Amino acid sequence: KNIIIKGIVQGVGFRPFIHKLVQNYNLSGWVFNSNQGVEIDLEGKEEELNSFISDVKKKLPPLARIEKIEVNQLPLIGYKGFYIKKSIVKEEDGFVLVSPDISICEDCLQELFDPHNRRFRYPFINCTNCGPRFTIIKDIPYDRKKTTMNNFKMCSLCQGEYDNIEDRRYHAQPNACADCGPQVSLYQNKIKLEGIDPIEKAAKLLKEGKIGAIKGLGGFHLACDATNNKAVARLRRLKNREAKPFAIMSFNLEKIMQYCKLG
Repeated sequence: KNIIIKGIVQGVGFRPFIHKLVQNYNLSGWVFNSNQGVEIDLEGKEEELNSFISDVKKKLPPLARIEKIEVNQLPLIGYKGFYIKKSIVKEEDGFVLVSPDISICEDCLQELFDPHNRRFRYPFINCTNCGPRFTIIKDIPYDRKKTTMNNFKMCSLCQGEYDNIEDRRYHAQPNACADCGPQVSLYQNKIKLEGIDPIEKAAKLLKEGKIGAIKGLGGFHLACDATNNKAVARLRRLKNREAKPFAIMSFNLEKIMQYCKLG
């Protein structure tokens, strides 16, 4: 059978999910991303094929959403094993829903603050279940070479994770670490500050009432200490935004409840 799955199925670990799910059945074939969604060719007994399709719907990756599944009967080819093929752009126009950026997952959060983990305090940590998606994609199908991560060649350790079907970073396109991925730097008055921890220094400056322009994956975010009335007033003047509310970021809900009521 040829199966085309449409929806939020790229950048959410869908191909690795399919690859692992196939191991539960006596099926062979391939899966790839295309500008139509995710396409699968499978050979096997009818009942196993039907059970597989049913499981796809029931056991989706956390970030995936299926809009439509198209199934077509094809003549047998005689596939040996199952594998992930390189993405293909078909001639016909395609439309693929792209996952939004996803906040850090619990597994990455644990690694982030583990002094023995190689990604200890690496701010761009991510995996198949979290991290940037929409703000790094440049075109479909969703592959690393079609994202802004194309400029960062994975080190051997990251590449090993990317290639290991049992790893949660298997085919995670933004996969990176401090040795091979994006870095954080801090500029003050257009001069790069050297010999400092840029995040700690930025936090110190914000506490002193300074306004920071934080370059994120999707643009710049202007930030100041929300408890500093002078800093907030200055930011309002600079933005010509005297009344419209600003977004507020806090460590957790308990901290937010110190300042406002939550409904």
